[in-house]
Amino acid sequence: MVDRDTPVPPSRQIAAAIRALIESGELAPEQRIPSVIALAGQYGVSPDTARKAVRILRDEGLVMVVPGYGTFVAARPG
Repeated sequence: MVDRDTPVPPSRQIAAAIRALIESGELAPEQRIPSVIALAGQYGVSPDTARKAVRILRDEGLVMVVPGYGTFVAARPG
């Protein structure tokens, strides 16, 4: 769930939570992350909000979206 008593938008809170899972290694490179619908249910937000969170992570280069297949943690450079 997201904290509605903070000025941080829910999409940014979700992106931060997923970012932490990626950085900790709990979500490994090339591992699929939950679908937008699953994220919406998990965090109690609309699918549009969950989609914004995924877009934030994509724009940061942390995930790659494969249309019609899913969203995956990006391979780490190196």
